[in-house]
Amino acid sequence: MSLRRPVWVVPVFVVGLALHNLVMALLWQAGLRGTGLTVVAAWKEVLLALALAGAVVGARRLPVGRNVADWLALAYGALVVLYAILPQSALGGAATHKGVLYGLRHDLVPVAAYFLGRALVPTTRDLRRIAATLLATAAGVAAFGLVDVYAIPLSWWRRHSGAAGWFEHQLGFVYQGLSGLPENFVYNPGNGHPLRRVVSTFLSPLATSYLLVAALVVVAAWAVRRRPRGRAAVLWSALAILVFAGLLWTHSRSSYIALALALAVYAARVRTARWAVVASAVATLALGALFVHEYTRIGPSTTFTPKELAFQEAHAKTAGPAVTGAEDASTRSHWRSLRSGISTVVHHPQGFGLGNAGSTAARTHVSILAGESTYTELGVETGLVGALLFVAWVLVLLRDTVRCWPWVGATFAAMLALGLQTDIIGVPWVAYVVWILAGVSVTNLQQLRAADGGEDAAAVP
Repeated sequence: MSLRRPVWVVPVFVVGLALHNLVMALLWQAGLRGTGLTVVAAWKEVLLALALAGAVVGARRLPVGRNVADWLALAYGALVVLYAILPQSALGGAATHKGVLYGLRHDLVPVAAYFLGRALVPTTRDLRRIAATLLATAAGVAAFGLVDVYAIPLSWWRRHSGAAGWFEHQLGFVYQGLSGLPENFVYNPGNGHPLRRVVSTFLSPLATSYLLVAALVVVAAWAVRRRPRGRAAVLWSALAILVFAGLLWTHSRSSYIALALALAVYAARVRTARWAVVASAVATLALGALFVHEYTRIGPSTTFTPKELAFQEAHAKTAGPAVTGAEDASTRSHWRSLRSGISTVVHHPQGFGLGNAGSTAARTHVSILAGESTYTELGVETGLVGALLFVAWVLVLLRDTVRCWPWVGATFAAMLALGLQTDIIGVPWVAYVVWILAGVSVTNLQQLRAADGGEDAAAVP
């Protein structure tokens, strides 16, 4: 393994970031806490920086070319740095110095990951190895998650896993409804009988679902390009069923829709089996809707502790009347948060500075001026110009990734859609892996154009 050609770091990120939260929680439980655990948890940033520096030294040039995507990335990154320097008092923000540093890291990781991808020149074998690693990781995450919701009691996660300590005492997130665990560890239908969701090694149903969505796009691409038969077909079917089951049990409706969108994008670019992929997209929506409808009957049940139940009842009284169907509380909350964030950006287009939105503000205990949506969070932190630069950049990346490798483009499209209602770049697996692949796609597309219309690289995986 060499840092001068660090293609190997991509599989490391694929696996390492999937295991990150669980390993950190277990280390916290084992007694490694405070600064020591912070240093260990920084492995991903250190590896990203070393790999980027090594790739630049190895290539003897900066991974920046004369293309729109690179210049938009540089412009967005420069604006983020500017907003980190500008005084909060001049912008109306209230972030702490720590919050600004957290915000700087949060907003710039996709830029650094993208330029690392631009510096990499993986072979077809490298790309297939990355895709295989992604599939194997997703299978492991899905299998562990499904076993967990039926075999590992929630009491173990509360008391013995270290998850509550990792989130609250190490990261600074204060969760009250589930003994220090994130409330979305379970699905609460409001009847006092919560249901388990697959959180797996990510310790999050949403982050888990994003990996599984990406893996299922790769499964579709493998089926279209390789047309497996015999034992290979059995393996493909088993893998697809396992990963899709894991996705269903995350109970993430937005991810079901994102997967269907990804499959539709992929179908629009492939020449063979197009209608089979479209049928898979439709089936995803149908099965997802059916599963959501039946989950209260088939989902693995658990219980609240008396203290948790008292909190849930008190919270329900202040949350207003319950709603059902398509307009359930979760959907309504997401749309309300998105509208509120857009309103904040429109009425304060200069931005408030880094550290005033989303998980960064939550960790540093300042007022959260926008949450959940990637785009409104960036608008609150870097102003309307920053949000528009980011949107322009990712749309150019979407165009280029779809043209180069439809499976990467389809995954990227799914993540951008999910970004409407969640902080997608705040999920390290997405910010690192997906943006690295986007950077690799741009480099490969340039090489294809230089070769005067070479064969579309969609044969990978």
